[in-house]
Parts: sequence; C-alpha cells; structure tokens
Amino acid sequence: MDVFDAIKTRRSVRRFSDKPVDDSDIKTILDSVRHSPSWANMQCWRFVVVRDEKIKQTISELSSIESLLKPMGYKANPAKKGITEAPVVIIACADPSRSGSVWNQPYYMTDLGIAAQTLMLAVRGLGMGTVFVGIFDEDGLRKLLGIPDNIRVVGIFPIGYPREEKKEMPPRKPLDEIVFYEKWAK
Repeated sequence: MDVFDAIKTRRSVRRFSDKPVDDSDIKTILDSVRHSPSWANMQCWRFVVVRDEKIKQTISELSSIESLLKPMGYKANPAKKGITEAPVVIIACADPSRSGSVWNQPYYMTDLGIAAQTLMLAVRGLGMGTVFVGIFDEDGLRKLLGIPDNIRVVGIFPIGYPREEKKEMPPRKPLDEIVFYEKWAK
C-alpha cells in the first residue's frame, strides 16, 4: 500500500477478527519502527511482543483501572476488548536515559510518538489495524512483563485484522483552520 493511502485510510481499530498475524509481518512492522527518527539517533524505544492469551487478558485488565478512567469521564476503556481479541499486542516502552530534554520536557515521549505513528502506518500498510492505548496501570504492566523500573511504558498496541473495515474517516478540520503561513492568524 502506498504511504499516502496508509495515512488516509488508517483508522483506530478496537475489534479484531480471529485471522492470525504472521511472525514475519510483526518483524516487518518492528523493522519499520526501528527506522524512525529519534533524539540524537539514541533510539530509546523498546518493545514487548505478546501473543499469550492469559497475558493479553491481564494487559486488558490493567488498561481498565477505574481510578484512571473515571477522571476522564470513561466507564471502561474502549480498547479493552480489542486487547484480548487481537492476535498480537505490542507494548511500547522507552528508556528516558537514552533521550534528551527540551525546555524541561522529556523528549522520549516525542521519540515514542514518532515510533508509534510509524508502527500504526506499517500495520495499515500490511492491511491490518491497531489503536494507540494510552490508559493503563504502568507499574502493573512492568511487573507482569518484567520491565525494569527505569523503563517507562508509553503505549499498548493491539494488532490484527479488523473485524470490519471502517470506510469513513472521522471529520478532519480544514487546512485553513489549522495551518498559518508566515505568522499566526486568527
């Protein structure tokens, strides 16, 4: 699939078919991700690939902690079921010591954001779907997956073939509302 088609047809997928995902496709996705740009090319990202059903179930439970969801107005994480349905779940992590800081803000989040977009587009390019899951019990995931304390868990990506293909793109703002030339305009 052409990169512009992948960009324009990517959707957040939270329900997956039972069609398996080949190991070679996961390797292709992760190989694409490792080519993402990062702070001083430090490549702070690390990934845990999970296929085990029991572990995916626990990850799903760790993404639906009521104390995390309630302040945001959610009763349940909309991606919870997708985490258990997806044949593969990738946990995206970062080593903050392998990144920098700009204006007292840690740049590892930007590094992982760039890597996450690459991951989502690679998944789409292979005809599959995913969604970025950013609500989870980080300490619980660390304990479950043996992630060291100095590593931050940044996101969860359930990956698989969509149960149904979403055709319509959610509304996007027009360019003249989000782009300014030469200086900010009202």
